[in-house]
Formats: sequence, C-alpha cells, structure tokens
Amino acid sequence: MHSSWLLAPLCRAFGAVGAFVALATGFLTCVSVLMRAVWSTPIPGDVEMTQMGIAFAISMCLPYCQLQKANIIVDFFTQSTSDGTRKILDAIGSLMLVLLYGLLAWRSSVGAFSVREAGETTMIIGLPMWWAYACLAPGLALAGWVAFVQIFQGQGLSNEEVSA
Repeated sequence: MHSSWLLAPLCRAFGAVGAFVALATGFLTCVSVLMRAVWSTPIPGDVEMTQMGIAFAISMCLPYCQLQKANIIVDFFTQSTSDGTRKILDAIGSLMLVLLYGLLAWRSSVGAFSVREAGETTMIIGLPMWWAYACLAPGLALAGWVAFVQIFQGQGLSNEEVSA
C-alpha cells in the first residue's frame, strides 16, 4: 500500500483549487462591498456565493492540511509518553479522522442527492443547493484517504514523499 506518490500532488492540486476559490470569493466580496458603498447596489447573491465558495475552499484544503499534519493536536497529556505510545495514539487519532471524514463525505453525498431531488435552490439567485453539498465530498474523501494512509505510515509521509 504505497499510494503516497500520487497523494502529495493530488493534495497540492486540491489545495491550489481551494486557495483559488477562496481568493475569488474574497475578490467577489470586496467588489460587492465596494458596489454597495458607491452605488448602493451589492452583487445579487453575494452572500450565497460566499457561503458556497468558502465551504468548497475549506473542504478542498483539508487534504493538504491532513497531509502536512497541520491539524491542531492537543498533546498536553502525551508530552511525557514514549515515542511508541505517541505513535499508537496518533494512529488512533488518524483512524478517528478517517471515520469522521468518511462520515462527512458520505453524508454530504447523500445530502446532495436528497437536496437535488427536492429541487432546493438559493433564495436570491436560485443556485441549486445540491452543488454546495456535492462540492464538499471530494475534499472530505481525499482527506480521509490521507488520514488512512497515515495510520500505516507512522503518522506522516516522509519529507521526500511530501516534496515529490
């Protein structure tokens, strides 16, 4: 099970897409605020697009965050434990993240189908709501896969694999 040669570039690509969407969403917000200040007319649906865009951006950046082991770790109680104990606890933590990411990806997918069938749209510009749910699943699934690989790799890819 050595899929890490593909994992790092894929996580970087997801992160780049997420960063681009976050920047575009920030630009949209700035333009809308400027239009509101100057012409008293914001971009219609700016809040809807911002909510969807930032949710998508966050989910796309999660795999890279997981790859870099950049999640917040509270290690107050484990600082004085042995390396072996920490590795076991880290593996258990990764397993919990696999379960969490898997659950969230699954429920986002199910939610997307449900909301699509219901025909729900956003209030102002009528964007299909299922898009928001569907866009979350790939990032969550990839983050779960990274956490799964990390269980078996001693909580992280080597520097050579990450920089590849």
